[in-house]
Amino acid sequence: MITFYTITNWLLIFSYWFLIAGVTLRILIKRRSVPFAMAWLLIIYILPLLGIIAYLSMGELYLGKIRTKRARTIWLSTSIWLKNLQSNKNFYDKQNSHIAKPLFQLCKKRQGIAGVKGNQFELLTTSDATLRSVVQDIQLAHNNIEMVFYIWQPGGLADDVAEALMAAARRGVHCRLLLDSAGSVAFFRTTWPTLMRNAGIDVVEALPVSFLRIFLRRMDLRQHRKVVLIDNYIAYAGSMNLVDPLFFKQKAGVGQWVDLMARMEGPIATAMGIIYSGDWEIETGKHIPPPPVLHNTILPYKNKNDHTILVIASGPGFPEEMIHQALLTTIYSAQKTLIMTTPYLVPSDHLLHAICTASYRGVDVRIVVPRHNDSLLVRWASRAFFSELLEAGVKIYQFEGGLLHSKSILVDGQLSLIGTVNLDMRSLSLNFEITLAIDDNSCGKDLARVQDDYISQSRLVNALLWSQRAYWKRIVERLFYFFSPLL
Repeated sequence: MITFYTITNWLLIFSYWFLIAGVTLRILIKRRSVPFAMAWLLIIYILPLLGIIAYLSMGELYLGKIRTKRARTIWLSTSIWLKNLQSNKNFYDKQNSHIAKPLFQLCKKRQGIAGVKGNQFELLTTSDATLRSVVQDIQLAHNNIEMVFYIWQPGGLADDVAEALMAAARRGVHCRLLLDSAGSVAFFRTTWPTLMRNAGIDVVEALPVSFLRIFLRRMDLRQHRKVVLIDNYIAYAGSMNLVDPLFFKQKAGVGQWVDLMARMEGPIATAMGIIYSGDWEIETGKHIPPPPVLHNTILPYKNKNDHTILVIASGPGFPEEMIHQALLTTIYSAQKTLIMTTPYLVPSDHLLHAICTASYRGVDVRIVVPRHNDSLLVRWASRAFFSELLEAGVKIYQFEGGLLHSKSILVDGQLSLIGTVNLDMRSLSLNFEITLAIDDNSCGKDLARVQDDYISQSRLVNALLWSQRAYWKRIVERLFYFFSPLL
């Protein structure tokens, strides 16, 4: 009996260390960044069993076999369609400013989508304006409506959008709605999904979350895009979820969410439709045929208010590190000014270095973040970066008019980036994200006015006072900073 227990004991000990060694080797073989690897190794060695389970469920970018196979198939056919589209001289713009040229060339090379010309562009700075505009466009839709959101929260004007969408479906408009399972969990617990499906809307729960799927796919991989497409001609994109701020997270104690959306008309809707069709097919296995290359809806406007817009997408199945490379290219292109707004400031080492380097070489760098954040972990982790940024001369503003959720970058008043990407590792290397890049001085002026308004409602962080903050705060910041690669 003693021999049996001894053998069993040694087998358990051997299996325990073999599992830890195996996961350690897997982390090292993946060749991730040193901070990322060190954070996971520390978790695994301090809390072995919990750490191993956490790594196997969240440590690697794994979409799942079925979705991965679909993603590979999609882009084989999509690349052919994009090559055919490049023959249309009225679609892509070959002329870019010297500020935007590196970014546009990078994206054309890596994702096959260049800057699209001939678009109308409008910034929507309030949630009310955005929701009312979406309702109006839905009411005028004739053929198809495609929507994807991370969060759909019922209540207020969000219900008006739902009613308008159901009315459109009843009159024969083909409506597709893709919502993230985790972000829209409250929506899927209401009667709205049933009502919409009964009205004829294709409602799909993206990346379902359940315990049974934990080892089949990474559970914290999220569909984070916010997009509305109407009749292959009208498009919306930006930071706003489908929520009415008056009915959203009122008990969080951070104030109303402040967002920024863009409404566009023109061929950019076709380019964004390529991204949406990929998301839809990855999730459902059903193919959405792209519009004909020479269809009237993709012929651009011909007037002085035309805008060239580039759509940049990321996520499993898309070019790896696409958003990260795009942001680095954008920051290094800055020569005079660089203004950034983000709710979550937990950048990679490369991004932090690029931002600080821009300031050191004389660029006026300003970053606007919310003073109060809905994420305790991110709030403390982001502050760990303040000292290095302030030392480099970066001006950090803390927005006091609510939770600033807008994600925007303006370079030299010429190149504008607006979308769903936070400056954190989750957006940079994990989630399905989308960003618009606009190479236009007039759009730059519009974005500058919005950012100036944010700054007017913010408090500038004093570098001297920050250096004198309590030591316990510094300890907490460094503790959360260590886990920043996982946030």
